[in-house]
Amino acid sequence: MQKTVVLNVVGLTSSLLEKMPLLSRWASCGQVATIEPILPAVTCSVQATYLTGKLPSEHGIVGNGWYFRDECEVKFWRQSNKLIQSPKIWEMAKSIDPTFTCANLFWWYNMYSSVDYAITPRPMYPADGRKIPDIYTQPTGIRSLIQDELGQFPLFNFWGPNTSIKSSQWIADSAKWIEQRYSPTLTLVYLPHLDYCLQRYGTDLEQIQQDLTDIETLCLDLIDFYEKRNAQVIILSEYGITSVFQPIHLNHLLRENGLLKVRQELGREYLDAGTSIAFAVADHQIAHIYINDPDYIPKVYDLLLNAQGVAQVLDESSKKTYGLDHPRSGELVAIAQADAWFTYYYWLDDTKAPDYARTVDIHRKPGYDPVELLLDPKIRFPKLKIGTILAKKRLGFRSLLDVIPLDASLIRGSHGCVSSFSEEWPIFITQQEFIPSTAIKATDIYSIIMQHLMSV
Repeated sequence: MQKTVVLNVVGLTSSLLEKMPLLSRWASCGQVATIEPILPAVTCSVQATYLTGKLPSEHGIVGNGWYFRDECEVKFWRQSNKLIQSPKIWEMAKSIDPTFTCANLFWWYNMYSSVDYAITPRPMYPADGRKIPDIYTQPTGIRSLIQDELGQFPLFNFWGPNTSIKSSQWIADSAKWIEQRYSPTLTLVYLPHLDYCLQRYGTDLEQIQQDLTDIETLCLDLIDFYEKRNAQVIILSEYGITSVFQPIHLNHLLRENGLLKVRQELGREYLDAGTSIAFAVADHQIAHIYINDPDYIPKVYDLLLNAQGVAQVLDESSKKTYGLDHPRSGELVAIAQADAWFTYYYWLDDTKAPDYARTVDIHRKPGYDPVELLLDPKIRFPKLKIGTILAKKRLGFRSLLDVIPLDASLIRGSHGCVSSFSEEWPIFITQQEFIPSTAIKATDIYSIIMQHLMSV
């Protein structure tokens, strides 16, 4: 098989590519196509579709998280590859050629999979409350070797207020490290840098130009490295990010209508999903609405359809149209207007917000929270506060790193729904002639990558 590398440059669109002249020049020597997004256009769902050629109705990844009905808990950012319920591209390739090998560098659901080489974030959480950056690797021996050479994975530059190009640079360096030692047939590389600045600032070019330059420089370095090793390089993205101005609190609406229940703990409120009649699991511009009593489905449907910022509500019939008819999906799925996005907020009084609300805590929150990318502007000396809290943690004291605002209006970019403008769609770039047209379906990415692999 032909050595192939896929660089997943999150958030890259044709309109942004125009602002990256050197990468545009490389792209002009090959083929560029827009990718018709799936619903939801979010990380885990899109990656699963690219790697299986299936829609969420078949592979089961209906979002970055969902309601685990048998546990009555909302869980986001799980890591086991076994959650994907369809065969993956590396399994098909290995069935054709037993010598085929695959490296997966930071694409999601990257633990306990059948790839040959894997690296993905897996922080350590000691009982004293600390969060220590670390990684999971396959084989396990890579974990210490690569961090000895490249340094500790910069987890706090990967997500949170301190995100920067450092995390994507570390991932790029780890890809080179794997290539130099193992030379896999297929290498999947996740480069998330643009995702962060675009959610903070939207598509304001004055704010994001340096970020575009940084990721362009990183991509060109990887392209040069791999092409010198006779590898085909594909660049693709998962979704485009659009500017937003309306945070929509669906759970406020459900609670005000007596449908969502909370439990009180130490003066704070926590979602009680198991006793709620209905609640929303917000995921950027889509939200799965789980309804424990089916008699209430018509009422909830009408509430959502008439809510500000909601463009569409999918029921059982329309979920099939979008390939979202899977048991993990909500009874209803809300889709935001192009300039709106859904928060997970369910409390009505900020003084009763749960203790995790003002922290970076992607696993406890029952929904996606992009506000974790920002420091609370009300904190006069944020570096001093953060330093004091971290010093307490190093001394063994439990302490909340509560520096995240509760002002969702600060977010300026989002994704998840399907934009009506193709220049805001994700793109696919290759130097080969395997793209059937200038617009391809997300489910076709699987077969196009296979064509690259089989092009010897």
